[in-house]
Amino acid sequence: EGGGNMAAGGAAQLEGWCGPEGPGAGGLALLSAVPGAPSCPHGPALLFVKTNQGEEEGRRFYACSACRDRKDCNFFQWEDEKVSETRLAAREEYNRNHQPSFTHRHNVERYKNFVLLPLSKRRFCQECQQLLLPAEWEKHLDHQFLCGISTAQLKSPSQLLYPLENKKTNAQFLFADRSCQFLLDLIIDLGFRRVLSVGTPRLHEMIQSKTSQEENSRVRSLLLDIDFRYSQFYTEDEFCHYNMFNHYFFGGEAARETCRKFLCQDSGQKVVMVTDPPFGGLVEALASSFKKLMAMWKETEKEGRNNEEMPMFWIFPYFFESRILEFFPSFTMMDYQVDYDNHALYKHGKTGRRQSPVRIFTNLPPSMIVLPVEEGYRFCPICQRYVSSGNQHCEICDSCTSKDGRRWKHCVLCKKCVKPSWFHCNSCNCCALPNHTCEKTDAGCFVCGKAGHKRSACPSLSHT
Repeated sequence: EGGGNMAAGGAAQLEGWCGPEGPGAGGLALLSAVPGAPSCPHGPALLFVKTNQGEEEGRRFYACSACRDRKDCNFFQWEDEKVSETRLAAREEYNRNHQPSFTHRHNVERYKNFVLLPLSKRRFCQECQQLLLPAEWEKHLDHQFLCGISTAQLKSPSQLLYPLENKKTNAQFLFADRSCQFLLDLIIDLGFRRVLSVGTPRLHEMIQSKTSQEENSRVRSLLLDIDFRYSQFYTEDEFCHYNMFNHYFFGGEAARETCRKFLCQDSGQKVVMVTDPPFGGLVEALASSFKKLMAMWKETEKEGRNNEEMPMFWIFPYFFESRILEFFPSFTMMDYQVDYDNHALYKHGKTGRRQSPVRIFTNLPPSMIVLPVEEGYRFCPICQRYVSSGNQHCEICDSCTSKDGRRWKHCVLCKKCVKPSWFHCNSCNCCALPNHTCEKTDAGCFVCGKAGHKRSACPSLSHT
């Protein structure tokens, strides 16, 4: 649960989605993007289909792309529902009222005025998460605020702002310095000069800091994030308010053009996309948006780009490997463990199952990704990639098979390597934990009613 730096993919996290007028129990699947879809404050809604037990396909409906808890965004509409003019007008007014009180351009002007203030007059309202100008102090008298905001604090907004940690609406876990520095060093070593930072604010600010401190630094970053609070600290050429679940630029065509120009500078050369989505987000929705960003990059005039993909690092837990490869077959999962500052479990250095499950998926050749030897990573000459110390090469599988950092064992009956704690179950005819519930049970899946899997692994939830 959790992870990433943007909204946690609401209806996009299909499991458990329901409501007073919603579809309730049953299978749900995400359909392709629909032009002219109705909108909520988070942009165009996503279209889903509900399937009941024994039915091939059920009724289609629209739901918010960014909030899976209807308390946070209660948008819901059946696809075939006729919405009255009165209700449409009320919806438009609701959407307007739920937009930020300041525009991005207004925030940029306020920042210029803020940095001119003496240190004693630089205040930040912790309750409103807003930089305050002296004329605004009176409105925030009852709020807690920080005084003497330094230039260093302004350059590190991810540490000044409260992380959004409501797991149902936002999952804003921020890279630890170790992982952030590794990513930046890797990007520089590979020769990239521009980084499209999709939901990675800490990487973005580290690049911004490096650029301001080192005159010869040629690395530039553009941050795309749904957290509009960052517009207080970055110009319109450095930050775009963006929803990665529906590829929506809140700033309209101007923001989209900012992103396109950033990707297409120098004919699109030396640019890499780094994304750290919420781990609760539906992979289909994310993959669709990422492919659209890749298509932007392909719009450059350089010939022979038809079969190329924009270089990309997708940071996600290893147990999503099969889903990511389904949409991006060219990707490979690296063994590097990504850790986070404000997550209790995703920390580097833990052993066994307590190690961080977060990995880097990339379409770059694995041999190019050099992992730090001082942390125990080593190069496997057969696989032609760096692997963790516990990842031993299996001669039967002809691969370094471990996914979680532990040494896996080969099962002759399953014809593959499995986790060291698993044993072969003759009833299930596969390897599983010793105390597992055998698949040959009368209890069926809660969603589709069929035996052989749990609700969390139901094909009705994850396959379109």
